Amino acid sequence: MRQSSTLITISTPGRGLHEITQEMERWADAQEMREGLLTVFCRHTSASLTIQENAAPAVKDDVVAWLDRVAPEGPHYDHDDEGPDDMPAHLKAILTGVSLSIPMTDRRLALGTWQGIYLVEHRRVAHRREVTLHLMGE
Repeated sequence: MRQSSTLITISTPGRGLHEITQEMERWADAQEMREGLLTVFCRHTSASLTIQENAAPAVKDDVVAWLDRVAPEGPHYDHDDEGPDDMPAHLKAILTGVSLSIPMTDRRLALGTWQGIYLVEHRRVAHRREVTLHLMGE
């Protein structure tokens, strides 16, 4: 059994789902493991990760709109240290999560036909986000 890990930085232009599937696939393939499990971990509390459809662009917009309805901006939060989108961003990260586990078979991530890996930026402004990858396999 082998292990490999790395830290990647992803620049986001602001709120939205930003697909990172290709970066994950390239790194996993370069580890030359045939079978294994990739763990993807977002090192932030106002951004998150999800696996979602990557064929219909409207899905991304609908997810962002839904999250905005569930955790809207407003004066009803005590925590607003970094602005009105600060606390809603934390709540959205709770809902979507900060880690993913993706099996690898035959040197490929075992994603479904329409699945993509996304970094979800919950803040309005651009950020540099760190994501840790850990692959265990053989």
